[in-house]
Amino acid sequence: MSTAAERAAQLGLTSRLKSSYPELPDAPYPDMLDSARIAAYLKPVHDVGGEPDAPMEYVNKQYELWEHMTYVICEVLAWRGIWLSEERRRIGNVDVGRAEYLGLPYYGRWLLSVARVLIEKHHIALGELMERMAEVKGRYEGGLNGKTLDAQPKSVGDGSNVIRNKHHIEAVGIGDPQIYAGKAGTPKFKIGDKVTVRELPVIFYTRTPEYVRGATGTVAVLAYESPAPEDETWDIPEAPPEWFYVVEFNQSELWHDYTGTTKDTLRTEIPERWLQAAT
Repeated sequence: MSTAAERAAQLGLTSRLKSSYPELPDAPYPDMLDSARIAAYLKPVHDVGGEPDAPMEYVNKQYELWEHMTYVICEVLAWRGIWLSEERRRIGNVDVGRAEYLGLPYYGRWLLSVARVLIEKHHIALGELMERMAEVKGRYEGGLNGKTLDAQPKSVGDGSNVIRNKHHIEAVGIGDPQIYAGKAGTPKFKIGDKVTVRELPVIFYTRTPEYVRGATGTVAVLAYESPAPEDETWDIPEAPPEWFYVVEFNQSELWHDYTGTTKDTLRTEIPERWLQAAT
């Protein structure tokens, strides 16, 4: 089981990662890398919780029109069975690289994920998208000049032959995660149980944050049944559902050199495969 100091050291190391560590050459020889740096390279870029950073002022900024429209597009793609929510999170927030993740606006990543899923699932061709982007850019070369964007040509596509995912068909009229209710069996843990978050190898995708892996907390809520994100994000057929738990951690035990009170707590949601009984 890792200590708070060990977790802090790993998070600090990852936070220094840009495109590569400056003390190493590009494409270093294997014996130049230690296990901690390899883990930092393979860490999904969206798992930034706990990494050291400069203070940031949070502003209640109003969403711009393109941000609203991007959100609607993503929701419609899920509603029409083109992708799953976890699949969208992976494509939009993980499969972009650390520089794009930290450098682009939040909905900028979502917008790129729309293009990627439509191309990868053969709904459009990359060449077709490039030509369309060039056409729209040329049409508004002089700017909007007070006008709003106008879709040209206006048409409605025939969606009858579009391939939908099985999840979409099963969830219609029922909802997600409601479609998995009663399918995960008896929960392994109950409210009040002490659990330790397992330190499983992480590559490609996870929703279990690094800052709790190896830490011990208490089950506060039995949340729902659903396939774990590591399975759902790839739309694996017949992925087995499991219980999700809300686990409460004492912050003075979770964070190295924590300066708050010993009564401060933090809760996060974790699937059953990531938990084991605390010893």
